[in-house]
Amino acid sequence: MSDASRWFGVSDGGSAAWVNEPDAGSFGRLWRVFMTARVAIATVLVLLQAFVYALGSTVNQLSIAVCIGYLVATLAVRVWFSPRPPGRTFDAQWLSSIGVDVLVFSALNYLQAGGINYTPLFALPVLLSSVLGPILLAFGTAASVTLLLLGDAWWSSLQTTGDSSARFLQSGLSGSGFFLVALLANQLSMRLAREEQRAQRSQSAARMQTQVNELVIEALSDGVLVVDMNGVVRSANPAARRLLTTGEAVRAAPFILATDAAWQPLAELAHLTFAAQCEQQEDIRLEHPGGTGRRLHVRTRLAISHDASQESLCVMFLEDLREMEARIRTEKLAAMGRMSAAVAHEIRNPLAAISQANALLEEDLHDAGQRQLTTMVRQNAQRLARIVDEVLNISRVQGQIPPAHTVSLALDDAVQRIASDWAVQTSAGRRLRVSTTAPDVFVQFEIDHLRRVMINLLDNALRYASAAPDAMEVTTQVTGPDQARLSVWSDGQPLESSVQTHLFEPFFSSESRSSGLGLYICRELCERHGATIGYQRVARAATEGNEFFIMLRTTPRPADAPLLFDSLPA
Repeated sequence: MSDASRWFGVSDGGSAAWVNEPDAGSFGRLWRVFMTARVAIATVLVLLQAFVYALGSTVNQLSIAVCIGYLVATLAVRVWFSPRPPGRTFDAQWLSSIGVDVLVFSALNYLQAGGINYTPLFALPVLLSSVLGPILLAFGTAASVTLLLLGDAWWSSLQTTGDSSARFLQSGLSGSGFFLVALLANQLSMRLAREEQRAQRSQSAARMQTQVNELVIEALSDGVLVVDMNGVVRSANPAARRLLTTGEAVRAAPFILATDAAWQPLAELAHLTFAAQCEQQEDIRLEHPGGTGRRLHVRTRLAISHDASQESLCVMFLEDLREMEARIRTEKLAAMGRMSAAVAHEIRNPLAAISQANALLEEDLHDAGQRQLTTMVRQNAQRLARIVDEVLNISRVQGQIPPAHTVSLALDDAVQRIASDWAVQTSAGRRLRVSTTAPDVFVQFEIDHLRRVMINLLDNALRYASAAPDAMEVTTQVTGPDQARLSVWSDGQPLESSVQTHLFEPFFSSESRSSGLGLYICRELCERHGATIGYQRVARAATEGNEFFIMLRTTPRPADAPLLFDSLPA
């Protein structure tokens, strides 16, 4: 009769409905209480019969047998039977408990052993059916007890002479009381069942909300610390643990802020928050051993228990100032880029007019000094036109939506064609060496965009390379199952560390006459196609040089791919 799960709640029929709950739930506990009470009552009945017999009174042997049998039956049910909630129809399991109780108490009441009134014992089966069973079972049990009491009164009236109305009245009152007990007990059990079901739903909702909050806090990019009044960190999300440490060792909560000297500013800020009983905000620096440090922007909020039942907690939000400044810088650059594009567009038409007027003026001048001045105007106008074109190109690249399907490009063929065209245009073929070692490798990159990237990198290499043969080198190679590498190397002088930090930022250049947009455009185009660009100082043939490399994603060879690069646009 044991089940894997139990049920507790409120059913539509006004009975104690039972929600999915383990055997140790409410129904199981109540069932064991009632079964234990039955065993206790059976034991008391046996001891009572023995006590009456010990006093010398006449004891009905049948009453003793009934009490002993009842004790055995209650023990058997308590030990070997498991609780099973009742169904909506008649359930035979109640015969072993309620049925046995009604029959045994009726027999004892009929026998009236030792002149004892056993009528109050009928309250046990009535309560059992009311609390653990449906309302129909409760009323049915109360009706059965009432009928048995009335039948016993009728039988007694036949056996004795005289007025038996008092006996009938007593039976009727007892039966009415049992009906009232059944109704009240059943309603009370239904109310308790509803309250427990509501409490379980509330607990389930609270657990779900707690889980959602934990997931949100775990995914936050800002660090979150929960600190008590003693400076003990109760909780820390992964971002906070990353910001508090510099190495791989990450300390899990709980831990004390005062144990690390680098965290002393955080401990002081938490203490100030508790002392002032208000939120705080401050920029601090965590100094770690070895000279490493991290600047943080810290905001605190105080969680106060209004009924003083819980300890107040300080919630600290940590944000890396470097990341904050990087975001601000990116936003400023984006705004500046939009403004620059608008200004460049407005400059374009007047600049064209200036160039045209300078060309017409130059045709009528014969003096060398004056022609030198017009040449200077032409050169600076061309330089300004290139800057305008680069600014507008940045706006076009940033405003374009990446295509859903990028053309697959034969890497070696495209690199050889672009490098060859550039060498012819710049007359730098003797100084350029091309080494392609990625045959039949295709990458996701637009050919026009790859051309712009390579030309920018080659122009930059030509500017700083020496005049020696093979002073510049373009190489391709396969670096992984889905990755290829394109690099442009030159034997120029090493870059300063301050220059390396801002290499790919817009409008940054180490030369006064450069726009500082070439490498920035390269980075934007690479990111558009899922590639990455970087810089390093490496040696080629025992010669140190500067290398710009691009990591490209490879794709399977298309079915209609050309065998040669003749189909590539010049």
